[in-house]
Amino acid sequence: MAQPQSGKNLPNATEKDSVYAFLTSSKNADNPYVEYLLQQINRLAEIGRALSGEYDLNTLLEKICDEVRKFTYADACTLYIAKENQLHIRLFQNHTMGIRMGGKTGEEINMPPVDLVESNVSAYVALKGVSVNIPDVYDTDLFDFTGPKAFDQETGYHSTSMLVCPMRNHENDNIGVLQLVNALNPDTGEIIPFSPDYVSLTESLASQAAVSITNARLINDMEHLFESFVEVMATAIDEKSPITGGHIRRVANLTMVMAEELHKNTKPPFQNIHFTPEKFHELRVASWMHDIGKVTTPVEIIEKSKKLETIFDRVQFIDLRMQFIIQKTQLEAAQAQLKMIRDGEPQERIKKLEKTTEKAIRELKEIREFIIKCNEPSEFLEDEFIDRLQQIARKTYRDEQGQEQPFLTPDELKNLSIRKGSINEQERQIMKNHAQITLDMLAKIPFTKKLKNIPNFAGAHHECINGLGYPLGLQGEEIPFEGKLMAVTDIAEALTAKDRPYKKAMPLEQVYKILRTMVDKNELDRDLVDFFINEKIYEIYQAKYEMPDSAQSSKPSPKNKKDP
Repeated sequence: MAQPQSGKNLPNATEKDSVYAFLTSSKNADNPYVEYLLQQINRLAEIGRALSGEYDLNTLLEKICDEVRKFTYADACTLYIAKENQLHIRLFQNHTMGIRMGGKTGEEINMPPVDLVESNVSAYVALKGVSVNIPDVYDTDLFDFTGPKAFDQETGYHSTSMLVCPMRNHENDNIGVLQLVNALNPDTGEIIPFSPDYVSLTESLASQAAVSITNARLINDMEHLFESFVEVMATAIDEKSPITGGHIRRVANLTMVMAEELHKNTKPPFQNIHFTPEKFHELRVASWMHDIGKVTTPVEIIEKSKKLETIFDRVQFIDLRMQFIIQKTQLEAAQAQLKMIRDGEPQERIKKLEKTTEKAIRELKEIREFIIKCNEPSEFLEDEFIDRLQQIARKTYRDEQGQEQPFLTPDELKNLSIRKGSINEQERQIMKNHAQITLDMLAKIPFTKKLKNIPNFAGAHHECINGLGYPLGLQGEEIPFEGKLMAVTDIAEALTAKDRPYKKAMPLEQVYKILRTMVDKNELDRDLVDFFINEKIYEIYQAKYEMPDSAQSSKPSPKNKKDP
C-alpha cells in the first residue's frame, strides 16, 4: 500500500480549509491513498456514532470487536476488561474457527484472567498505555506468548501477526485492552502483519470504545443507584410495617406476571399490547414505588387490626371499665343487702335485691362481651348492632370521684360503629392520602426519559374508571393502561393477603366475585379483570412466587445487566 509523502502536500495551520476539505479537493480526487484515508475517516466516524448510541454493555462489547475486526481486517479479536489488577476476557471472536464467546451470545468464557505483569503483551499494553504491533509472535522474544501458542497447539490454529492497543477513556483510566490477531489481506486472504496505518486508527477506535464503555458503566451505575434507592424505600416501609412491605413486593411480582402474560397474549382485545425491556423495567420500578407514600402513614393506622386499636387496643380500657362497673354494682348491692339485714328487712326484699343484682351483673357482662365482639372488624355491621351500641353509650356510671361517666366515650362509639373493616372515615382519608403523597414524592425525582412515566403509573393505581377514585379523580382513558393494570393487581393482592391482622385471606372465587362487582360499578377495567380471571394470572403468580421451591425475587430491576 502506498505510504503518504513527507507532508509537503498537507495544509499548514494558517490555511482556512480543514484537512477534510483539503483531502476532498479536486487536486486529490485521483489519489488512491487519499481515497483510502477518506474511507477510513468516514468509517471511523460511523463507528463512533454507533458506539455512542449503545448503552447495553454486552451489545457494546460485541459491537466493538465486530467493528475493529472489520476496520483492521483482523481474523480474531480478544477484548479484555481491567478489574482488580487483572485483565479479564469478556469477549473472544475467531472468524476462521467460527468462535464467538461472550457479549450477546451469553456463552461463558472459561479462560483465566491475565495478571498485570509486563512479560505478557496485553498486560504490558495495559500498564504502559502504549500499543504493540508484532508481525509474528513465533519470531520474537519480546514477550511471553505461551498462551497463544498453547491455543494454537490445542486447536490447530496458527497465530501470527498481533496488534494490541490500550483502551483508555477521557480521564486516561485503563479500561481494558483490544488484542487483534492475524491481519488478512482483503484481496488474497493471506495472513500479513498489521499495517502501521492501523495502529493510530485502532488506538482512536479503542479510545472511543473506552469512552463508550465508561458512559455505559455510568448509566448502568445510575440505574443501579436508583434501583437501590427503590429497594431502600421499600425496605424502610417494610421495617415500619412488615404487612405493607410484603404487600409492595407481592403487588410488584403480581403486576409483572400479568404484564408478561399480556405481552405473550395474541387474542383480542390485548393482541397489540407489548412491552419492551425498558417498559418492563419502568413498570416494575413503578409497581415497587406505588405505595412509597405510606412511609408517612402512621403505623397504627396501617396495622390497625381492631376497631379500637391505636398504638394498642383500647378495648382493654373498656374491659377494665366494665369490670369496675360490675364490681361497683356488686359492692353497692352487698352494702345495700348488709344494711337491709341490719335494719331487719324482710327476707323477701333481700332475695329480690339479689335477683335484681344478678340480672344487672348478667346484663353488664353481656354488654362487655358485645363490645368485644363489635371491636372485631367485619364485612358489614348491621344497623341493630349500631343501635345497641348507641343505647350502651347513653348508659352512665359514677367513677371513684363520684363523677358521672358514659359507658362508651364518643370516640369509642364512633370506632365501634365502623360498618366495614377496622378504620374509621378519618383514618381512611389518612390512608387514602398516601396516594397523593406518593405522587408528591415521585414528582421531586428527576426521572430519566426511560422512567418518566413512573409517577403516572404508580400514582394511578387507586383511580377508578368512573372518576370516583383518588387522588386525582381521573376517569376512563385519562388513566394510563399500566395504572389500570396495577389497580387490578393491587386489589387482588389485598384480598388474598394472608398476613393482614384485621382479616382472613379470601378464596379466589370470592376475590373474582368482588373484582367483577367492582367492574359492574365501573371502578375497574372490565377487559383487564376478565384477562386476570380467565388467564389465571393469580395461579401463575402463585406457582412462580409462592410455591416452596420458587425463588421469590426482591429486586426491582429485571434487566440483570452485568458491568464488565
